[in-house]
Amino acid sequence: MMVALYRILFLAAFLAIWEAASKAFDAAFFISRPSLVAASFLKMISNGSFFYNLSITATEAALGFLFGAIFGIVAGLLLGRLKLLADILDPFLITFYSLPKVALAPLFILWFGIGIDMKVILAAVTVFFLVFLNTYTGVRSVSPEQIAILRLMGAGERALISKVIVPSALTWVFTGLRLSVPYALIGAIVGEIIAANRGIGYILSDAAAQFDTAAVFAALIGIVVLSLIFNGIVRLAERALMPWKAGEGTREISI
Repeated sequence: MMVALYRILFLAAFLAIWEAASKAFDAAFFISRPSLVAASFLKMISNGSFFYNLSITATEAALGFLFGAIFGIVAGLLLGRLKLLADILDPFLITFYSLPKVALAPLFILWFGIGIDMKVILAAVTVFFLVFLNTYTGVRSVSPEQIAILRLMGAGERALISKVIVPSALTWVFTGLRLSVPYALIGAIVGEIIAANRGIGYILSDAAAQFDTAAVFAALIGIVVLSLIFNGIVRLAERALMPWKAGEGTREISI
């Protein structure tokens, strides 16, 4: 209760300082003011543009996150169990991973057009590597001695994966999923900024082109809302699939 109160007080103090500093230095053009941001935000809500564009970005990011996570988990499990294949593909994966995914956007526009497909694929590619690397690390971190003992007891590959490897790697998988949430949004929003006439990314680019700083901050509020929603869904899924961590969560420091 006290932590929540301190957070509210901190937010109120931050907004008050922002408002006062903007007025004192006449810097509304550069940093806007909370009152102007609120007015712009309410205007977007009242004319329906905010939720319309928010739903489009949410759809693109959610689909990209879903596809990227699925392929990342499958690839991580596969290469984690097939060391020879992982050694063969390692330099190619590292090369592609080191490439900034934003640089792929022009190519994706040429290949997939400027529709929703391009944004979904860009978000999926961005998410894929984070989930893949965490899943792969989790699979490879399973104790070889434990696997050897279970094999001696007659366990097959399917039993090893379902009973030992997947449960052991879940912590790594969800770490990758949590890290991927903002990157799914980045992929969708960058695609919208480059080539779109709708979505939160379009609002950002349009507001910036008109030097409307308040509208830019209002669009950023939408991005924060989406990020919080996606993070909440991932945490709910983590609690459902890893109930043994519920007790640990009560002792974690919340940031």
